[in-house]
Amino acid sequence: MAMADPKNDKPTRGGARERQGWLSRIAPGVRGAFVKRETPENLWVKCPDTGEMIYRPDLEAAWWVTPAGRHMRIGPELRFKFTFDNGEYEALPTPKVIEDPLNFTDGRPYKDRLAAARKTTGEPDAMAIGAGKIGGVPAVALVQDFAFMGGSLGMAAGEAFIAAAKAAVEREVPLVAFTAAGGARMQEGTLSLMQMARSTLAIQELKKARLPYAVVLTDPTTGGVTASYAMLGDVHFAEPGALIGFAGQRVIEQTIRETLPAGFQRAEFLVEKGMVDRVVPRHELPTMLGSVLGTLMMGRNGKKAA
Repeated sequence: MAMADPKNDKPTRGGARERQGWLSRIAPGVRGAFVKRETPENLWVKCPDTGEMIYRPDLEAAWWVTPAGRHMRIGPELRFKFTFDNGEYEALPTPKVIEDPLNFTDGRPYKDRLAAARKTTGEPDAMAIGAGKIGGVPAVALVQDFAFMGGSLGMAAGEAFIAAAKAAVEREVPLVAFTAAGGARMQEGTLSLMQMARSTLAIQELKKARLPYAVVLTDPTTGGVTASYAMLGDVHFAEPGALIGFAGQRVIEQTIRETLPAGFQRAEFLVEKGMVDRVVPRHELPTMLGSVLGTLMMGRNGKKAA
């Protein structure tokens, strides 16, 4: 039988008295006005350089560039939004390929790694394609996502690059590649290395059509990607501080048995050595790309202006 509490007319189970706070008793309904709100776990982002905690909305407003100048890694969705005029673009499909052709396992099945990467990024693989206008110039853009297995170059990424090049040729517009990779995808063996040659042939088709191919090197761009399409552009831009190279610094030092200079393989160092044309902050990239592409197109209009 439920018994009533004389101080609180709410029935209590088994005679036990359930006491409420004094504020609820004297001012019913007030308690609900002070509901505890959960704080998002990712509301603050730690700067890799200074350790400073940055308010996420502020970082988003700054295009994911920290107060210290670090250009944080971003995925295709944000890259397309920042690059194309008014953030408007058409997402182009990427070709499907045979998954796990070697039935590869390196402590964990390759198919499991692919599934995990897809769940994390929401993308089918490391490459995404978009079409729109950059500074008023119709263009096709290709974005490599480092968050997807280190942006590694495999068959899917190679097919995506070729598809992007074909789309640019069909539309008679420039191709812009935003590179970010740790190299070829070892789980696909020689098949991944073949994509270096295949992407190079796709670039030749752009050249035959006399269409510009621009590359924006982001952090990091290394390995077989650097040895192929990342360094075959008509113009090469790089984001500040981006790591760009083929082999790692430690491997090089062990091979030549010398200490490498400060800033080696960073974007600013490569500009000094002539491998990169200019280091361009993220906020300035759309304007710079639009200006250069407009000049290289020499007033030509694509068949399908996005």
